[in-house]
Amino acid sequence: MPPIEEYLKVKDWDSGYFSIKNLLQHLKRKTKSEGSKKVFLAIIYQFCKRNNLSPDEIIEKGSEWLSEKIQEFGDSKSESPRYANGVMNKLATFAKVNGLDVSYESYHVPARYMKISEYIPSSEEIWSMVTSGASLRDQAVILFLYESGIRNSTLRALRWSDLDEELKENKVPLCIKITPELRKRDPYATKGLIPYFTFIHSEVVEALKKYRKERIRLYGEIGKDEPLFIAESKSGRINKIERRNRIITSVTIEWIVKQAARRAGIKQWQDIRPHVLRKAFESALRNARLDVKDQEFLMGHILAGSQDTYYDKTKIDELRNKYAKIEFFPQRFQTEELRKKQIIDTAKMLGYPEDKIKKVEEALAKYKTVDEAMNEIRKLSLESYKVREGAVNSDPKKVIKEDELEHYLAEGWDVHTVLPSGRILIRRLL
Repeated sequence: MPPIEEYLKVKDWDSGYFSIKNLLQHLKRKTKSEGSKKVFLAIIYQFCKRNNLSPDEIIEKGSEWLSEKIQEFGDSKSESPRYANGVMNKLATFAKVNGLDVSYESYHVPARYMKISEYIPSSEEIWSMVTSGASLRDQAVILFLYESGIRNSTLRALRWSDLDEELKENKVPLCIKITPELRKRDPYATKGLIPYFTFIHSEVVEALKKYRKERIRLYGEIGKDEPLFIAESKSGRINKIERRNRIITSVTIEWIVKQAARRAGIKQWQDIRPHVLRKAFESALRNARLDVKDQEFLMGHILAGSQDTYYDKTKIDELRNKYAKIEFFPQRFQTEELRKKQIIDTAKMLGYPEDKIKKVEEALAKYKTVDEAMNEIRKLSLESYKVREGAVNSDPKKVIKEDELEHYLAEGWDVHTVLPSGRILIRRLL
């Protein structure tokens, strides 16, 4: 149990102190926000420790005493007038729900408008961030944030058990369910307690699998309740078991994103934060021309009441198919289309029968990238093709290994293309 909750005898939305119990009941009726609960308890804990009294003893002191102590406590925080006012306001709420009226003098805070500068990277820049030398964990974090659109706090709340079922079934796009239950892990995980689901594409799934393999190598098998992403401390003072369950912090996630942007050479790297990847996700949804209500749902926004039932569990596969058409890295996949065309053209030049060429086309159509399709294509044994001896062939070709190239060049052959596997297609100069 956290020290604050232990000190205040808090368990869930109840407490051994009647004064804290009254506050928790008030907060539960009002918002039932784990975040608000956490903030209130932290302030009351500090106030109790400062006065060396229990919460119930503080209430027993009465309004006059409490008003004076609240003012003193607020004055001790005066370096930040806004924060001081917030602290005093929350202590006044604590007093009010326990039947006491208190008075205090708040600090004047001049009206101001402050907008934190931010830069939303393009899909090409995000891909550069991923490939800029980041660790396997950091690559997976960046891709996950971008292609799912989830918030920093939501990512921290996820466990491997939330993904395991569809990972084992090799489902792509893979569904990520965001439920109010995640608030038990992080109080800010589900904004507004809105349940929804989103997805991740194959490149995120592959990045996760690589990260998982590396993590198992370093720390052993991963338990179902272990965090999806853990802190990677180099300190030898933390044992493996503790490290395996140490959730990555929100500050670390922000550092990962900023440093990747800096390494990628983005001039505005300091203005790139995890939240801008959510905005980049929103742009990708718009560019894919998804229905507005589909966009709002995948962002976890509140829909009009008449639309809520549209997104029940039976709609997951329907929305999965729509999501699958989104191109998060369009420039990258334009290159992939050229690679696919090259493979098909090569098969045709080698003189393969139509049925085998059709199988190649089907394998390439099934996957977004050539690399993903290669395992299936290799099973077709395309490169075992040999020109029949004595056959009439006005344009003879061969597929050879790299170490054979010098020999064939000396015999008058020329390089036609390099296949994805690394083998070389050559043809004789006539």
